[in-house]
Parts: sequence; C-alpha cells; structure tokens
Amino acid sequence: MSAAAEDIRTLLYRYAEAIDAGRLEDAAALFRHARLETGAGGSLDAEGVLALWRRILILYPCGTPRSRHLITNPIIDIDEAAGTASARSCYTVLQATDDFPLQIVASGRYLDRFARIDGAWCFVARDYRQLDFRGDLSRHLQPGALGARTQ
Repeated sequence: MSAAAEDIRTLLYRYAEAIDAGRLEDAAALFRHARLETGAGGSLDAEGVLALWRRILILYPCGTPRSRHLITNPIIDIDEAAGTASARSCYTVLQATDDFPLQIVASGRYLDRFARIDGAWCFVARDYRQLDFRGDLSRHLQPGALGARTQ
C-alpha cells in the first residue's frame, strides 16, 4: 500500500472516530478544504456541515452520539503527479443507548475526493447523499432530520 493510500484511509477513519467521540468540530475540521454535497442541505463547507451536525445529531449526556461508524471497503484511486485522489467506501453506523439495544441504524457509501495541499492529503469533496439502508434512526438523528421519517 502506498503512503498516499494509507494517509487517505487514515482521513476516512479519523472522521469516523471524531464523530463517534462527539468531537464534531474535529470532524468538521477534516473538511476545511472541502465541499460536502448533502442533498436537501445543498453543498456545504466545513462550517456549514458543523452547523448541520449540531442541528441533526442527538448527543447524549456522555457527549457522544453513542454510535460506531465503521468505514469499510475503501477503493482509492490516486494520481500522484496531479496530487489528487478519489475514494469510494462503505459505512455502517451501529448504535446502542441505555434503552436501545446495539443495532445497525444506517448503511451507505461515501464518495470522496482528495488533494495534496501543502504536502498533506486533504478532503476536497464528499457526496453525503448515498444512504442506502435506513434502520431505526430515532435515537441517532433529530426528528425530521432526513425528511418525514427517521425510522
């Protein structure tokens, strides 16, 4: 595996780690050079996506969403000469709370683009619209966050 591919995988995993720890500011900072395509929310920058997450995610007294985002099957295409890359990966969100047994609440795909900026690989775009399967999101997202129903 190339160093570039490892750096890009690490970005994918740092995003999941920050979201699951409730460190929304850290997660948003990973997108400081990016635009995120969110569908109903349009195209957002890092500040806009942070505001979106603060509005729609349910954080518990422990400060976390009580979730685990698993990022799997990353397929990374790198153009070293141009300093650009793209990645397709799958995500699975598990959640458990005191009154909600551990279960999968969502699964989909991330379509990401990256660029080498000042010598480091950075997100430059994410398509956030690829939610393929919805479970019971009632304890993960605020009511109406994905339209009429979260379940």
